[in-house]
Amino acid sequence: MKIVIIDYGAGNTKSVQFACNRLGFNPVLSNNIELIQAADKVIFPGVGHANSAMEMLKNSGLDELIPTLKQPVLGICLGMQLLCNATEEGNTKGLGVFDVDVKRFPDTVKVPQMGWNTIFNLKSNLFMDIKNDVYMYLVHSYYAEICEHTIAQTNYGIAYSSALKKDNFYGVQFHPEKSSTEGAQILANFLKLDI
Repeated sequence: MKIVIIDYGAGNTKSVQFACNRLGFNPVLSNNIELIQAADKVIFPGVGHANSAMEMLKNSGLDELIPTLKQPVLGICLGMQLLCNATEEGNTKGLGVFDVDVKRFPDTVKVPQMGWNTIFNLKSNLFMDIKNDVYMYLVHSYYAEICEHTIAQTNYGIAYSSALKKDNFYGVQFHPEKSSTEGAQILANFLKLDI
């Protein structure tokens, strides 16, 4: 199986690569359009500021490629947020895969949310063998609102989407590669998905 982790300069690529290695897979890190198109599975990680990450995607033509992909795609953290319509971080227009906006947490909570929190209302094969209220590792100041694509939720002052799905696209706000055994299971589930 060909797995490509999109390497565009704003992703936590090495830790995702090592997590896949631990599961017995050997993903390739690349921003090559032909290589990404030919992959069986694509992982789209992201860390840092949304605006600069989107500029990096535009500079390599990946902003036009990613929404057209037909194989299973997993956005992680900022990668998930960039798949949404827009984010308040830098007033950045997203890739528009998920029809939802990303907002900054209210001033009533400490930002970033950093550490372990539970996910619940799990609604996808992505969460096969995962129980409700399992803890995942999160680091973020912005969140995707609850919407028709929500397949998992988390509470942090408000309820928000900690996972999204539309067609062949999946997104998780948490870091499965840093979330112990259950995170590894979610990553393994994604790598087994047909769509």
